[in-house]
Amino acid sequence: MNGTASSISRWTMLLAVPTTWLGVSLAWALASPAQPAPAGIVRSLADGIGSVVLGLAALDWLVGSGDRNRRSLERGTLWRPIAFSAAVWAFAEAVLLLFEAADVGNGTVSDIGMRRFGEFLAHITAGQVGVATIACTVAIAGYAVFAFRRSPNASMAPPLALAALALTFRPITGHMSQQTLGPILGAAHALAAAVWFGTLVAMAMMVRSRGAWADLLPRYSEWAWRCVAVLAVSGVINAAVRLGGVGPVLGTGYGRIVLAKVVALALLLILGWWWRRTWVRDAAGHRMSADDSFRRAFIEIAAMGVAFGLAAALATTA
Repeated sequence: MNGTASSISRWTMLLAVPTTWLGVSLAWALASPAQPAPAGIVRSLADGIGSVVLGLAALDWLVGSGDRNRRSLERGTLWRPIAFSAAVWAFAEAVLLLFEAADVGNGTVSDIGMRRFGEFLAHITAGQVGVATIACTVAIAGYAVFAFRRSPNASMAPPLALAALALTFRPITGHMSQQTLGPILGAAHALAAAVWFGTLVAMAMMVRSRGAWADLLPRYSEWAWRCVAVLAVSGVINAAVRLGGVGPVLGTGYGRIVLAKVVALALLLILGWWWRRTWVRDAAGHRMSADDSFRRAFIEIAAMGVAFGLAAALATTA
């Protein structure tokens, strides 16, 4: 079997979305009686889609410039999914802005008037950050549409940079922004999570042959463990600064969600270790079909979704 094409529909990836919401729901239960803002659900979706956009752009870098690899995945095939994903990301960010405006005003989305919403966008940091994020997502979508129609070999650097910028706006202006090195740690944490999650999703979406999995999966595996290292270090420092001690880990909703994230990351590390011993080795040796690689990618993406949901809820927890 040469595995020239996967027979599994990529729409199957949508089944991983509920695991993100499961993570948000778990965070809400752990935070009781203090509840994260309802915007957590929307933020998990926005962050997830943004990570996919970054991952699609990063996938071009992962492929490399060699002729053999380029035949496995042409750059021109990436522009349409980037354009579509960026457009969905822009919509999710717009909805998130509405929820954040409602949260600032201690009301609901239906209570927001045009004047009040305009003041939120013009004078509140969260509103300004949201506008900047949407501007980046719209620019990515526009660039991808142009590249798809006019220049399939256009540079992938602009969407990669814009996606990274959009994903770091909120972390660098959040609760860690007042701490020494806080913005840097927040940005590193967000980007490491996005590359780890988004690139695997991009591979599951775009890689269709056994040969392409053999080329790309070992390289992704090297990226993944580096991302996990950055996540662990930055996450521990962020949590230590925010909690200020061991007591609040179990005594506060924020601390309990942090603990749940640690458990989720530990389980993902175990899964990743097992994949490196089995999936990565077999795929690199051309001993696994494209469909089997996709199924394993789906399992890991679904598991990552829970951690993403926890992270999104944590970001909206006081």
